[in-house]
Amino acid sequence: MKTFFKVMLILGVIIGVVLLVLVNGKQPEPFPPGSESASRLQPGPLAVARLDTRFVDPTRPTAANGDYAGRGERQLEASVWYPEDREYGPYPLLVYSHGFSSSRREAAYLAQHLASFGYVVVAADFPLTSMLAPGGPQVKDVVNQPEDVSFLIDSLLQLSADAGHTLHGQIDPERIGALGLSLGGLTTTLAAFHPDLRDPRIKAALSIAGPTFVFTPAFYRHHSLPFLMLAGDIDALVPYAANAAPVPERVPGGELITLHAGSHTGFAGPAAVMRWLDNPDVVGCWIVQRNAGDAMEEPWFDLIGPPEMGVDYAAEADLCTLDSLPVAMNTLRQQMITRVAVSSFFERQFSRSAPGRAAAARYLQQILPAELDDVTYVPPAN
Repeated sequence: MKTFFKVMLILGVIIGVVLLVLVNGKQPEPFPPGSESASRLQPGPLAVARLDTRFVDPTRPTAANGDYAGRGERQLEASVWYPEDREYGPYPLLVYSHGFSSSRREAAYLAQHLASFGYVVVAADFPLTSMLAPGGPQVKDVVNQPEDVSFLIDSLLQLSADAGHTLHGQIDPERIGALGLSLGGLTTTLAAFHPDLRDPRIKAALSIAGPTFVFTPAFYRHHSLPFLMLAGDIDALVPYAANAAPVPERVPGGELITLHAGSHTGFAGPAAVMRWLDNPDVVGCWIVQRNAGDAMEEPWFDLIGPPEMGVDYAAEADLCTLDSLPVAMNTLRQQMITRVAVSSFFERQFSRSAPGRAAAARYLQQILPAELDDVTYVPPAN
């Protein structure tokens, strides 16, 4: 018996050491000491709370999917991160859209950071593109997600108008932005620019490694608003050259921040544990290819709109075709850069202070790429 307990104690110690190494090991290169980037990476002054809830849109159905019969409504399991301090509200609202076969949890590290600086951030699991979608994740349901974004905006504004709710009076309806990763970046782009699906309440949009290959320049002429693409230049899932690099030329006012040796998967919060891999896209490609199946080969771009709208039916997704993946930057560093880039973009748009907006613009366009040699900024071409 003593031998058994001794063995179990040794195993427990070994497991504890392994977990300690996994959690605390392989830390990223820090930002330069005393730099503005290091300062902006620190959490903001506001304590953050999180509300987990379910929003139900009874006006739109969830389609049948595989062995799933469908539902007469769209259910959105959601999380809302918000500042506990009511004194400085109302705050801007940001709607985050997750990637394919993922969940709202991928946004937690970023939402927490944004909320500490005075934002209300909502993220929801989309009914048919999340990892636990009934019948399996279905790519083409992305066409229904811009209306989910609008519904989330409606729902949060209703909570802000509810005198009995903790968010009462805490959301500014004039300061609403949208952002998303991968397929969530496409969702954001549709919600920002699509002539029929766009939500005019969205005043600024940010796509993190979102697909753009399906859109011609004509698509972005339907509406004008500040738009930033944040992407890694070795992205294996949404190739940089076909999707991110053309943004400054194609999108009026479109800006591009590039992370050199940035992967696709590295933008997602859970990828923090993948920093031990040479490139986390080996996992991201496996997940997407397993869950997307033949759906990626089936034509469905007509669901977005006709060619005259700026939708290219002949476009092809060059998904995970690299023979070998190059070594990527540490995912923790990738997420550090994401925090400061995203927060400065929205501060430039939504800060109540003119000097604050100017400082954020200068940081985003000049200081960030000057301080971090693995970041570049490209301004709009027009």
